[in-house]
Amino acid sequence: DLNKMLKIFFKKTSFKLIPIKDNLVDKIWAKTNTISPKKYYVLPKKEVGQSNKSKIKKLSKTLKKKGADYHFVTSSENIAWLLNIRGWDSKFTPIPNAYLIIGSNKHIHLFCDLRKINNQFKRALKGIQISSIKEIDIFLNKFKHKKILLDSTTCSVYFENILKLNNKLIGCSDPIYLMKSVKSKAEIKNMIKCHIYDGVALTKFLFWVKRNFKSTNINEISAEEKLLKFRKKNKDFKFPSFPTISGAGPNGAIIHYKASKKSNKKLEKGDIYLVDSGGQYNYGTTDVTRTISLDNNSKRIKNIFTRVLKGHIAVAEFKLKNNTTGSAIDVVARKPLREINLDYAHGTGHGVGYFLNVHEGPHAISKKNKINFQEGVVVSNEPGYYETNKFGIRIENLVRVKKTRSGYLFDNLTLAPIDKSLINKEMLKQNEIRWLNDYHLVVYKNLKKYMNKSELNYLKESCSNI
Repeated sequence: DLNKMLKIFFKKTSFKLIPIKDNLVDKIWAKTNTISPKKYYVLPKKEVGQSNKSKIKKLSKTLKKKGADYHFVTSSENIAWLLNIRGWDSKFTPIPNAYLIIGSNKHIHLFCDLRKINNQFKRALKGIQISSIKEIDIFLNKFKHKKILLDSTTCSVYFENILKLNNKLIGCSDPIYLMKSVKSKAEIKNMIKCHIYDGVALTKFLFWVKRNFKSTNINEISAEEKLLKFRKKNKDFKFPSFPTISGAGPNGAIIHYKASKKSNKKLEKGDIYLVDSGGQYNYGTTDVTRTISLDNNSKRIKNIFTRVLKGHIAVAEFKLKNNTTGSAIDVVARKPLREINLDYAHGTGHGVGYFLNVHEGPHAISKKNKINFQEGVVVSNEPGYYETNKFGIRIENLVRVKKTRSGYLFDNLTLAPIDKSLINKEMLKQNEIRWLNDYHLVVYKNLKKYMNKSELNYLKESCSNI
């Protein structure tokens, strides 16, 4: 709750929270025209698997259970999911900036920038009232003696105060988060497909780096640009799903590193190179990290890389029960590093959206996450290790929760070789060797037909058994 957080933060002062209607940043920011002329659009049914009508029906049932007359939805990505719509209002996420009010009677009122919608959009959302986003506060002021559900982590204090005046608020996490986290069969099918295309781009890029870093002057920024070029070769690629982390040597140790002209480092022999990137495709979102050797021969780095890999495999092979939460899985990911008193200062995994936010709640593989995993949830598996001013290691795949006859398990979505030259085989158990060889076989089978002759040789070598 934002109100509570601010009160804790300012507890020693006699402060008052006074909402203001205008955005103060707009008053001082000399903006160029930032309004994207691109129109919002509706996703085809085959890409989502569930109609917005069926989603609305489920949500209205939840509202009735909670005793709410209305739900004020203030998270744009949740509105995008509920109505099966997308937009261009964020650089890395295809969201339409909007507000939405849904009644327990399924009646919906959408507030957005009317310049960004056309007749086709209106026809597709027939039965949904659409108004200008500028009218939202006038509309909220009309509510009297209603029970309104809102999520104060995304609702502004300004709107909360308007609704609080004459209504009863039900404060809780937006129920759409949990609904959205469970991907439909169509969404899973599409995510599998987009991970093949994404794996092709990343694998071609990794081979390009390995082949050229000694003879060509590759730096972090030029490498990042090259990777984007490989992704752009696919017609269904839209844009990156977050700013690429391209870190050579010591820069790889900065967890959320972004190469700048000032920090831009050459990819040099003897270093290791960490690249964490992802794409938004017409039918899915990807997020993958690979750490590769630039002819590095440090035994210590190899041993640490192998421990990170052991943690990664422990997550991939985790046997899920009905009540498994992220906190239980996080422990096994860190275990190989903790045996030699090492650790990493980030969670082991985060939920991932379907052609939406690359970071999505409520599921995560982290120390405190207590949300049960369900079939259809997609999360990242990304243990790592970082030594300031020296090097960084991370191995990240996306996995989905799959139901089998014997229970639930994680099924890998990401397809790209893991650098075998950084692995100390002696440290791996038989089941870990088997997992790696099986994984590489799947990578090879899925990617081989997209490679040219020299790339195919690299792929064979990279995916051969250890």
